[in-house]
Amino acid sequence: MRAADVMTRHVLRIRPDWRVERIAETLARRQISALPVVDDDGRVVGIVTEGDLVRRPEIGTARPPADDPDSFAERTSRAAAYAKSHGLTAADIMTRDVVTVAEGTPVAEIAELMERRRIKRVPVVEDGRLVGLVSRLDLVRAIYLQGLREPRAPLADAEIEAALEAEIAHQGWKLAPGSKIAAAEGVVHLWGAITSTAERRALTAAAKALPGVRAVEDHLEIAEPRIEFI
Repeated sequence: MRAADVMTRHVLRIRPDWRVERIAETLARRQISALPVVDDDGRVVGIVTEGDLVRRPEIGTARPPADDPDSFAERTSRAAAYAKSHGLTAADIMTRDVVTVAEGTPVAEIAELMERRRIKRVPVVEDGRLVGLVSRLDLVRAIYLQGLREPRAPLADAEIEAALEAEIAHQGWKLAPGSKIAAAEGVVHLWGAITSTAERRALTAAAKALPGVRAVEDHLEIAEPRIEFI
C-alpha cells in the first residue's frame, strides 16, 4: 500500500498572503487541523497547522518576555517565537521546512516518518506540486478499508505453525530451547519459555493475526536472560 492508495486528494490549500484571521476561520469552519501553503505554481512552500495558532496575543496566550535572557541562543529563540506568534499572514507563521512524500512512497515509510519527525500529516507532491495529503486519520481509514476487503483464506494448522516460526525468526524473538508451537483445529498452543513479557505479548498478537486462528492458548513462562558478571 502506497501514499496514492490512502491520501486525501482534494486538499484545501492556501496562499502565503492569507491573513491569520482567515486561516483561523477556515480551520474552524472546515474542522481541519492543517492547511498546506502553495505558491503560484502550486508548489508547497509551507504548512500552517492549528499548533501554529496556539500562541497568539489575540487570545492572551503569547509567551511573556523573559525577565533577563542570559544567552544569545535564548534571545534568538524568543525572538523567533515572537515573530511567529505576532505574524499576520501565512508566510509569517507557517512551517517552511515541510516534510513531503511522493505518491509511490510506501505507507510503512510514511508511518515511520510521522513517528520519527513527530508530525501528524505529510503533503504528497509530484514535481514539487501538491497532489494530496496523508494524515494519521488517512492511515486509520486504510485499516478500516482493508478490513472491508475479502478476508484471506484461513491457513491450515501446519501453515499456521510455519508462519509463526518464520515470524519469530524474522523479528528475533527469543524462545528457550525446547519451546514448542502447536496448532490444532485453529487453536494455537504456545509451550516453553520466552525472554520477556513484551515478546510474549508480541508472539500472541502475531498468532491471533493469522487467518484461521480461532484462539491462542499461552502456556509460556518468562525466562529472563542471565547476565554474566566478570
